[in-house]
Amino acid sequence: MSIRSQPALTRLSSVSLVAPDLSGGGVTRVYLLAQVLQQLNLDVKVVGFQFGQSVYPVPPATLPVEPILGSWYPQLFNSIPTLLRAIDGQLVYAVKPKPTSFGIALLKKLIHRCPVLLDIDDWELSWLGGDQHRYRPHLKQLARDALKSNGALRNPEHKLYLEWMERLTRYANGITVDTQFLQQRFGGTYLPNGKDTDLFDPSRYVADRSRSLYGLDNYRVLMFPGTARPHKGLEDVLIALDQLNQTDLRLVIVGGRKPDDYEDRLINQWGRWIIKLPAQPVEKMPEVVAAAHVIVVPQRQTPTAQAQLPLKLTDGMAMAKPILSTTVGDIPILLNGVGYLVDPNSPEQIARQIQWIFSHWQEAEEHGRLARIRCIDRYSVKTMASLLLPVIEQCQLSVS
Repeated sequence: MSIRSQPALTRLSSVSLVAPDLSGGGVTRVYLLAQVLQQLNLDVKVVGFQFGQSVYPVPPATLPVEPILGSWYPQLFNSIPTLLRAIDGQLVYAVKPKPTSFGIALLKKLIHRCPVLLDIDDWELSWLGGDQHRYRPHLKQLARDALKSNGALRNPEHKLYLEWMERLTRYANGITVDTQFLQQRFGGTYLPNGKDTDLFDPSRYVADRSRSLYGLDNYRVLMFPGTARPHKGLEDVLIALDQLNQTDLRLVIVGGRKPDDYEDRLINQWGRWIIKLPAQPVEKMPEVVAAAHVIVVPQRQTPTAQAQLPLKLTDGMAMAKPILSTTVGDIPILLNGVGYLVDPNSPEQIARQIQWIFSHWQEAEEHGRLARIRCIDRYSVKTMASLLLPVIEQCQLSVS
């Protein structure tokens, strides 16, 4: 019996997914989890603070999203009751151990005794020095950080609060994680960054037509769908393109947020190799990915990268694209035998592998075909639903 045809879970019919920041903080993972929950015939609503100007990325048309205007402390305290009222599901599923998601979920649990699931798809402290640099201020610094109008402790994502949230993860009724690194650190059930393989179906698209639609007809397209960050290794691809110096190669960056000027610096230095496409709704991404010749995921060897499982990997796998990536974290597990792997921080290896892929194109296409088969088997939304179902049932038992 398929997951979709199974009856709804006993006693539980609705879930509130709590995002830490609906203007970009882990929202792609939030939408993916919503799809998985919908596979289980649950009513799903996404709620969360919105700290930016708009909800990003644009949600699927079938998914209700309720943003609550966010701000820094102490003003944020005024918005917390509104968010608590918006959380009306029988199960609360918080994404990321942050005060604005997991912290709110624990408060809801304290008041209403509802079960709380926590999803961890990143090691948040890795962005801030990891375990080596704990926040231990002297008294004067603490006063300055807390009392000044722009004090560091006014920021809901300050490291001190993230440290607190990590210590509170044991109060979740269940935890899901998407990498071995996170499972070793937090425990919980492995729930990969999968894909809707019915939506991401290459048979529904013609690659040449997609390339024409996005102005990529004359190029061999190396595509990176996501936000440019230093740990993602795009510089290594661009250095490789300098080394190859083949005029029809392009790195196409699709969408992504701009949390800093890193992307601008890449374009300033390597603009002749870069084409930037705007952000697309979830439903349009298969058409965009269809335009790629190769998906590139050149993660560097950093704690942040080791803890992540980039969603763009399963974008490429589902669309049967050749994938060029690095031996970081769980990536070799996903791509073993169905992708191309090089050492991290190795532009020379990337350059050689790009040449190999295009000179052995029939082999590369076969790798892509096998990658889609693996994605359907191990990383589809339906497979994720079968993994999540017993976690939700256990949550119910823990509060019954």
